[in-house]
Amino acid sequence: MINKIIIFTLFFWLSANAIAFQEEVNQEANRGRGENRSKVEPYGFIYGLGLSLNNEIYKGYDRRFIPLPVIGYRGETFTIYGPFASYDVYETDSIEISLKLAPRFAGFDEDDSFIFAGMAERKFSMDAGLGFRWQKDDWRFDTQAVFDVLGRYNGYELTASFGKVFSYGPFFFEPNIGLSYVDDKMADYYYGVRANEVSAQRSFYQAGSALNPTLGVSFFTPVLLGGITRMGIKKTWFADSIVDSPLTDESSRIDIFFAYSRRF
Repeated sequence: MINKIIIFTLFFWLSANAIAFQEEVNQEANRGRGENRSKVEPYGFIYGLGLSLNNEIYKGYDRRFIPLPVIGYRGETFTIYGPFASYDVYETDSIEISLKLAPRFAGFDEDDSFIFAGMAERKFSMDAGLGFRWQKDDWRFDTQAVFDVLGRYNGYELTASFGKVFSYGPFFFEPNIGLSYVDDKMADYYYGVRANEVSAQRSFYQAGSALNPTLGVSFFTPVLLGGITRMGIKKTWFADSIVDSPLTDESSRIDIFFAYSRRF
């Protein structure tokens, strides 16, 4: 009997949260983004916590953990999440052209793995650039071009992705495919070996530009603990110019992201 009461209470609580959330996003759904996308990406101030886990392809450097405070704001023209920012300079019901700013969590120092011993540190950087987005009825197509603004790798990256949000009750998921092009300066900074870094374990290597496809899926639900819970997984397959580096021993990488956020 007690178990039935607990199950009924939990079901009622989930249903009530889902209904309340539906009412809040009805107006947003009419703006062209789509009903499902409006539910998982509501406008307003948010706070929470995120964690990123990257399975690195460097030799001896298996994983990179990146905790991320989720504090920010999503509006019709301006969005900011911690160090990530976007401002729309042109917007229609389905098209956005925006200015972008984002950190690049990449690089290493010689303490991260045996393969880096005696090498100069490769530092993280900040990227800025321009993005184009088309979204309609839960479909979304994104492209962006960003470049290094801190003078670390002095290169650029072009990306494109395509996905759609689906729903099953109060649970949502978005499969997506993508493509990333990194120029030779960026690839060589993070995967090349300079002449003064050659050792018995590393030969001189100059990485060229790379075209890397991606495949991923994200999961969302707005009914747990009064906020939005997100989890995403993405796999990237790297081009030969990166795979052939003496610093790497894998041809692909899996990235996992988890976040919980609430609105103020």
